[in-house]
Amino acid sequence: MAEAAFGVQLRRSRQAAALSLRQLATRVGYDHSYLSQVERGQRPGSAHLARLCDRELGTGDTLATAYTLARPLPQPAGPPSPALLKTPTAGVDVLETVRRGLADSVGKVLQADEWSAVTRDHARDFPVTPLAELLPELTGDLQLLRAEAAERSAEDGWTTSELAVPAAELSVLIALTLTGIGRLQAAGRWWRTARAAADSSAEPRVTSLARGWEAISGLSERRPLTDLLELAGDALTLADRPSCTARALAARAQILAQLDRPEDARRALQNLLAVADDWPVRSGGATSLFDWSEYKTSWVEGLVQAALGETDPAYLALDRALALCPAGSLRERAELELVLARCLVLDGEVAAGLAVAMRVLVELPDQWHTHYLYEAAGRVLSAVQGKDLGRAAVRDYRELLVRRPYHDRSVGSGSSSGWPQG
Repeated sequence: MAEAAFGVQLRRSRQAAALSLRQLATRVGYDHSYLSQVERGQRPGSAHLARLCDRELGTGDTLATAYTLARPLPQPAGPPSPALLKTPTAGVDVLETVRRGLADSVGKVLQADEWSAVTRDHARDFPVTPLAELLPELTGDLQLLRAEAAERSAEDGWTTSELAVPAAELSVLIALTLTGIGRLQAAGRWWRTARAAADSSAEPRVTSLARGWEAISGLSERRPLTDLLELAGDALTLADRPSCTARALAARAQILAQLDRPEDARRALQNLLAVADDWPVRSGGATSLFDWSEYKTSWVEGLVQAALGETDPAYLALDRALALCPAGSLRERAELELVLARCLVLDGEVAAGLAVAMRVLVELPDQWHTHYLYEAAGRVLSAVQGKDLGRAAVRDYRELLVRRPYHDRSVGSGSSSGWPQG
C-alpha cells in the first residue's frame, strides 16, 4: 500500500526526532488528526507536506523522495469494493480479515518502541472516545503492523516478542471495542487472538492483561462464570506488577459475587483493596486502559457490594469512584450512576432508582451508548421485584432498554479517521 509506505517513513522520522504528532502538526501547520491519518496510510499526504516535514525533522529530502516514490498511479473510476461499503457490519468484516492475517503473522518482526507508543496512545484514548470511532483507527494500525512485519521479516535482530506484545495489546482493544458495540461473536474471536499473541510474547504483563480484561468483559458478554473465573485465576498467577494484580483481583471479586460465593468475593475484594493501599505510586485519575486507577478500585468495590446486597458501603465506594473518575470518561461515569440506581432499587427506592437510570440513558449522547452500558442498565431492572414490576415506570424503562442505539450505528460514523464514508 503506497500511502502506508510513506506514512511509515513519516512516523519513523518523527519519532527519531522525538516529536509528538501534535508538536509536528503545530510546526508544519497541519491538523494533528490529518497527520495521524497520513502516518496510518489512510490519507496519501502531499508533496508540500513531505517538504515541510523534511525541513522540520531535519531529514534532507528523505520524505519528499519517499512521497514521490509512493505516489499512487491514477486509477480508473469504478464502484467501491463491497468489503468497504459503509454498512453496520462492514467494519467487522474487514476486522475478521485482518484478525486472521494477524494471527498468521505473530512471530514476525517489528520496531518495538514505535508500536509501544502506538498502543499507549490507543489505550489512553479508549476511555474518552466513542467506541465506534475507535474501530477504524485500530484497524488501520493493525494493517500497518502486518505490512511492517512482512517488510522486515527477512531482517536480522528481531524477535517474536517485539511483534507479539503490540499485537496482543491492539487485539485486547479491538475485543473490548467489539463487545461495546454489541458484536459479541467477533469479540470472542479477537479474545482468542489476544491470548495467542500474548502467549507468544512470553511477557507476563501482557499475558495477564489479556486474560484480566477478557474476564472482566466476559461478565457483560454473559460467558460461563466458571470459565471466566479460570481466566481471572490465570491472570492473577501471571501478574508481575500491581496493576495486573489489581485487574485480576477485580475480575475475580465480581465473578465470585455473581457465582453467589459471598465470602470468597469479599476476600478477593479485600485483597484488591490491600494491593491498592500498598501501591507505591497512586495512579489517581489516569484513564489509560492498560493502567489501574484509584477510581477503578472504588468502582469494583461498589459493584461487588451491590451484587452482595450490601448497599451502604456500596454507596460510599461509588461516591468515591465518581469523585475520582475523570470528567471526560462519560461512558464510565454513566455506568457508575447505573450502579447507584441499582442500589436505590435494592433499598426499596424503586421510583428514585428508575428515575436515575432513565435520566442516564436519556441524557447520555447516543455515541456513548454501549453494550456494557445496557448490561448495567439491565441489572437495575433485575433488582425490581414483586408488585413493583407492575409500575408504569417499569414499563417505560423496559421500552428504553430495547432502544440500544449502537445496534443501528455504522462503524466509524462520525469519525474523522478517513474510514470510507457512504
